[in-house]
Amino acid sequence: MHQRHMRIALATATAAALTGGLLTFSTVTATAADSTTVPQADFNGDGIGDVAFSAAGAYVNGKKAAGQLVVTYGSATGVSSAKRSVISQNTSGVPGTAETNDFFGAETAYADFNSDGYDDIAVSASYEDVGSDTDGGTLVVLWGSASGITGKGVTVSDPAPTSHDNWGKNLAAGDFDGDGKDDLVVGNTASTLYIYKGGISASGTAVGGRSTFKPPIKSGGTARGPLNLTAGDVNGDGSTDLVVDGYETDTEYGWNTNYLIPGGSRGLSSLDMRPLKAGVITAIGDINGDGFGDIVSGMYWNKTSSDGVTFPGAADGGKVWITYGAADGIGATTGITQNTGNVPGTAEKNDYFGYELDLGDINGDGFQDLVVGVAGENIGGITDAGMVTVLYGAAAGLNTSSGAQSFAQSTAGVPGEDEKNDALGADVKLDDVTGDGKADLIAGSYENDGNGALLYLPSNGTKITTTGSRTVSPSTSGVSTTGSPNFGANFAD
Repeated sequence: MHQRHMRIALATATAAALTGGLLTFSTVTATAADSTTVPQADFNGDGIGDVAFSAAGAYVNGKKAAGQLVVTYGSATGVSSAKRSVISQNTSGVPGTAETNDFFGAETAYADFNSDGYDDIAVSASYEDVGSDTDGGTLVVLWGSASGITGKGVTVSDPAPTSHDNWGKNLAAGDFDGDGKDDLVVGNTASTLYIYKGGISASGTAVGGRSTFKPPIKSGGTARGPLNLTAGDVNGDGSTDLVVDGYETDTEYGWNTNYLIPGGSRGLSSLDMRPLKAGVITAIGDINGDGFGDIVSGMYWNKTSSDGVTFPGAADGGKVWITYGAADGIGATTGITQNTGNVPGTAEKNDYFGYELDLGDINGDGFQDLVVGVAGENIGGITDAGMVTVLYGAAAGLNTSSGAQSFAQSTAGVPGEDEKNDALGADVKLDDVTGDGKADLIAGSYENDGNGALLYLPSNGTKITTTGSRTVSPSTSGVSTTGSPNFGANFAD
């Protein structure tokens, strides 16, 4: 799951972003929503996982960065361009109209919002102008069906227009009150979150009513509300909890700070809210098989910025923090870098280890495994070629001593080749897209100067393999390569 760095801004100047300073995460919009069992999307109800992702910078009818949503449907041979939906605001049934710099599809979250057995997807165009509200943002829910995501949908209106901007810039879905129905959380540039309970009606309202929640994070100025929202059951009570990534409210530098907000019969509550280790991309899943969702966060920046400011807990080249879940929400916490145990690679400045991450069970052993994007990795003298690292879960926790894998485009059997600024690992996903019960790996990159591409690496039942791997490109998927479409820069969670 999942959300999300402002991929649009990154892809327009990939090299600059990947060699930037301490606070390059200030425009994060991605999410990585998982739970104890890490549910995956099934938009067409065939029992096989599907993968939805953004092409938010895509031209639509000549409109720059109007944006598109792409859905690739799983099959016995995985995902490809052959079975897909490509949707914009000009698609029949989709509310709105494709306009310049709307960035439709940049942020997404899936769940069965109308309880019909098909997963639906919430999609924002958070830079759309709404009347006089510049960059007010719009949000739609597109319904799943036996044909998948077809464009039929409804607008979820901003309840406080002009009070903030970028409605829908953060999204997360889960059953936060434990009533068996999926809820939707929506963020914006303020720190107030809107919770749509019991799903979304055919008129775009909350079936079970709407409430608000305000976590203790900074808003206004450069803070711009939450950085990310991540859903998952951390304390094992059957209700979905929420991790909010944001900025601290009262420090000189505005450090990144995360909070665990527990769900329950009352819904999201601040009563047992707990602070977490920093990191701006988060996933939740049961790594050690104890029934509690574990929180994994990527602190991908260097320890010290270019102007000499040291970030607490960070490490040069990036760091990933694992906070193991427990009945009270928080268990043991450990950090890993590329210098930990036998983790592939060596920690070097601007590697961006932890730039993206996701959880899924690759080998079917009941433990969630972790994929980490290392988008700034230099390979063979090629700057920011990028790679992905796979670490396996076990009863003792994440295994960093043996079994780890890493993949670059120069790895034998992987399509393509290492190129400057490809940033493989710009987003990552572990989902079972073949229907065999084992999670496969999908990785995004900024291939060809921001065109973007998806790399598909299947599980062989034991580990990730290059056999059967392929690249999914915009040009074979019906997405224009004019400008920088950023195809695959942000996966739905």
